[in-house]
Amino acid sequence: MRIAISADQIKGCGVYLADELRKRGHEVLPFGAFDPAHEPEFDDDWAPVSEAAAREVTLGRADQAIVCCWTGTGASIAANKVDGVRAALCTDAATAAGARRWNHANVLALSLRLTSGPVLIEILDAWFDTAPSQEIADVLNVERVAEIRG
Repeated sequence: MRIAISADQIKGCGVYLADELRKRGHEVLPFGAFDPAHEPEFDDDWAPVSEAAAREVTLGRADQAIVCCWTGTGASIAANKVDGVRAALCTDAATAAGARRWNHANVLALSLRLTSGPVLIEILDAWFDTAPSQEIADVLNVERVAEIRG
C-alpha cells in the first residue's frame, strides 16, 4: 500500500513512523520534515504538509495518508479541508479501529507529543487490520457526511 506521510517536525512517534510503515511493507510518500529534500523555511508548517499528504489520497497517488503535528489536531483539521478526505485524530487503537470501521477514515492523524512508540504500533495494527463497515447505516452516515457543506 502507498502511504503519504507528513509532519512539521520529526519528534515523538515521528521518529519511528516511516520505518515502521516500511517494515510492514508499505511504500512511503514523504512530505514536510519526512521528505529528505524539504526546505524547512518553506514547507515545514503543519497546514501545507498535511494538505499535501491528504491530497495524494484524493488524487489516487496514495491509498491512505498519515498526518502528524505536535497535537495532531491541526494536521487533522488541515487534512479534512481536502474534499474526499476523512481524517481521524487517533490516540489509541480502539479509536483507530472505530475510525476505519464506522467513519471509513482514509487519513490517520497522530499527535507527535502523545503517541509513544508502543501506542503507535497498536494504532497502526488497528488501522490497517480494520476494514470499513459495509453495513447500510454506516455507509449512509459516511455518505451524509460527504454531503455536508458549510
